[in-house]
Amino acid sequence: MATIAEAIASASERLSGSSDSPLLDAQLLMSHVLKRERPWLLAHGDAELPRSEYEHFRRLAKRRGEGVPVAYLIQSAGFYGREFTVHSGVLVPRPETEHLVERALAEIDRLAAGDALRVLDIGTGSGAIAVTVACERPSVSVVATDRSSDALQLARTNAVRHGVAERVTLLAGELHEAAAVHAPFDLVLANLPYVPTGDLPQMPESAAYEPRLALDGGSDGLALYRRLLPALPNMLRAGGVVLMEAAPPTIDGLAALARDAFAGADVEIVVDYGGRARVVCVLTREPGSASRSSTTQSEPSSSHA
Repeated sequence: MATIAEAIASASERLSGSSDSPLLDAQLLMSHVLKRERPWLLAHGDAELPRSEYEHFRRLAKRRGEGVPVAYLIQSAGFYGREFTVHSGVLVPRPETEHLVERALAEIDRLAAGDALRVLDIGTGSGAIAVTVACERPSVSVVATDRSSDALQLARTNAVRHGVAERVTLLAGELHEAAAVHAPFDLVLANLPYVPTGDLPQMPESAAYEPRLALDGGSDGLALYRRLLPALPNMLRAGGVVLMEAAPPTIDGLAALARDAFAGADVEIVVDYGGRARVVCVLTREPGSASRSSTTQSEPSSSHA
């Protein structure tokens, strides 16, 4: 029978052809099997694995080698310094989405002026964005929507897990529709599917295991945003903000849609930590206020870590 270190090394070698982070993947799988943190694994690498744990680890490593995301195998994903429960019915939270959260928190601080703000998260999935915003800003109330009942159940689990269930209202429905009765909002967040249908990942890519519903943005990647944006001016209070995630190939088109929907608003394209265009920010104006800077890009804010 193998030791912990031997099993991890063997799995890492097998994963080297299918993963960009084979050693980390193997460590995360072992941590899940043994219910121990990674530092413990390093300190006890010479301990022998019981047969049942060894076989469990090998099965998980085999599935990872087939492309299944680690997050689905261990049913957990890190996001903005917290762990979120995930499963194959939702998108795995991405590190780049943390920049959307960073900008959201900055806008909340700018808008607050001592008042409790109302935030809408459209297409919440696992609830990572909604729950994180509620955790980071205790005075904020969040309404989060999704068309998937499985996703909403998971988002509720995560809201309870992180102690913000009383401030996160979860609603089933298409896009903004279920939240209309709660309008107006100070801040609207949306990380909708934005991958063009022709560019959807294929097996054995890990992203191909994620639900197509959470990835497919239609022929140009903007189908859902095109449906959503015309309704948002009536959902937002004067001076409110809209933040929408996309990707470099679709970001200019999304910004153009935003300018059409919000005549007279300032529209910025914000880059993520890797320098890639990632977020469209719509800054509406209070009556009589002057336009903000016409800058179309801003530097990433500093990391929370």
